[in-house]
Amino acid sequence: MTFYLLANHLLNLVLPAAALALLLVAVSRVFGGFFGSKRPLAYSWYAQAAIVFVANVVVLAAGLVFFGHDGKMLTYAAMVAGAAVCQWVLLGAWRA
Repeated sequence: MTFYLLANHLLNLVLPAAALALLLVAVSRVFGGFFGSKRPLAYSWYAQAAIVFVANVVVLAAGLVFFGHDGKMLTYAAMVAGAAVCQWVLLGAWRA
């Protein structure tokens, strides 16, 4: 496998994680006042996106190890649930 193909495969593996992290943080910034705490956020938007991205990549890697290949819908569903829980913890919404 050439470097180009390896980079392409890795990018396609983590692209859903990055897109979900950025979209989730953006949506939580818009609607965060309705569901989250009224306190100011402890992390900036890029720190939140980075933390959620790392959590998403961990879930995708676990799905890859468990199922033997990527692209399973159960892995993507677990990624969405994990990202939501991670963002919920980052916003401190359990204290609201």
